[in-house]
Amino acid sequence: MSTVQTPPAVASSAVPRSTRDTGIDLLRALCVTGVVLLHSIMVGVTVSGTDPVFANAAEGSWWIVPVSWMLQVMPLFFIIGGFAGVIAYRRQRERGGTATAFVAARVHRLLRPAVFAIGLVGAALAVLALSGVPADLIAIAGFRYGQPLWFLGVFLLCQALLPALSAAHDRAPLRTLGALAAAALVVDGIRAATGIDGIGFVNLAFVWMALQQLGFFFADGSIDALSRRVRKGVAVGAAALLVLSFATGVYSPDLIANINPPTGALLLVGAVHLSLVSLFRDRISAFSRGARAAAFSSFVNGRTMTIYLWHMPVLLGMAGASAMVALGTGMALPEPSSTLWWLGRPLWLATALALTALVALALTRFETAAAPSPSISGRGVAAATLIGLCGVVLLLVAGTSVLTAAIAVGALLIALRLARAAQPSPRAASASPTSSAWRSVRTMSGTIQRMPSLAPRAR
Repeated sequence: MSTVQTPPAVASSAVPRSTRDTGIDLLRALCVTGVVLLHSIMVGVTVSGTDPVFANAAEGSWWIVPVSWMLQVMPLFFIIGGFAGVIAYRRQRERGGTATAFVAARVHRLLRPAVFAIGLVGAALAVLALSGVPADLIAIAGFRYGQPLWFLGVFLLCQALLPALSAAHDRAPLRTLGALAAAALVVDGIRAATGIDGIGFVNLAFVWMALQQLGFFFADGSIDALSRRVRKGVAVGAAALLVLSFATGVYSPDLIANINPPTGALLLVGAVHLSLVSLFRDRISAFSRGARAAAFSSFVNGRTMTIYLWHMPVLLGMAGASAMVALGTGMALPEPSSTLWWLGRPLWLATALALTALVALALTRFETAAAPSPSISGRGVAAATLIGLCGVVLLLVAGTSVLTAAIAVGALLIALRLARAAQPSPRAASASPTSSAWRSVRTMSGTIQRMPSLAPRAR
């Protein structure tokens, strides 16, 4: 096998190997907080007669456009994911680790907290159904919960492909990024030409992988090595193209609309984000070392997936509680986007952040517990990734119900088992093939039976 020469930019990372980049950690924490705030402000709940009405307050509202410009942080989050992921992968390779072990660890980090969250939401939906809550309200709650789970599936896919994309970046960085970006634009073109919006969901892969790939350049030091004039030019140029795409109707000025399905507009947003972060990186790093900023960053980054998985159940609980209070007292809830509604938003947002933080604090152990030894089977880890993705996609396509949640939990448990190293008994060497196979089945069954038992202890 021939040796691939590493480009000079890859060899000289701008990030010290022995320390974390506190500025990047702070940005990631702010991105997570931005997601919670965005989803919080989009929750609308009113009462019609004796029935609560849950809706997306942003639909048809003028204010979502400027709000989306401020809080559409997903492009930056995936850039940071690529930055941090490729650095972690390179460090692991230096210690003798493998791509299989890297992906297995990512499977555990992402899916383990999801198992408990999805399982408990499924149980809650069952309780609501048994309590006589109308089926349509339960369906709406399940749909709203499942919407943000696209991130879990896409991020898992991007991280699973990171070793291969990193290798492609080492060989041909610009061509790899260009191919991904071009593929995303081709999908946009086909979608526009055919009028079939469903085609755009192919960009769940191309758009987010391209943004992750930008993070590789950031990790190499390639972006910071550009002159400030060039970086300012990229920021201004990308912003100008974005505005032009809005003015000509190529893309919607609502950046939330450009995420479902993803469009090339997000690539321009990512270019603006990355250029600005690079230009102000020293100031961001200096600010991140302050006591309060460091404490905030540490709290959020240690619970990123837990916060993401649980902020929507918190918001649904707040909406349900508001409706119950209104029905019980006869008090009218303000119409979304009305003056009274806006006056109540600061308290609503602060409550959402506080409750989400409390829930995340209570459930951190599902995310921060040490991962088991990774499987050494590349096929097994690939199967784990695929099965995990199927479980998440089921919730996105069919909605979250008692049945789909149970199936998804089963799929995620199987994925976690496949990503874990086998643990043969001391007598395995002398056992017959039949008994060994039977023992493996019993081991998997026992694992699946034990993991759900975490739920009662959490309550």
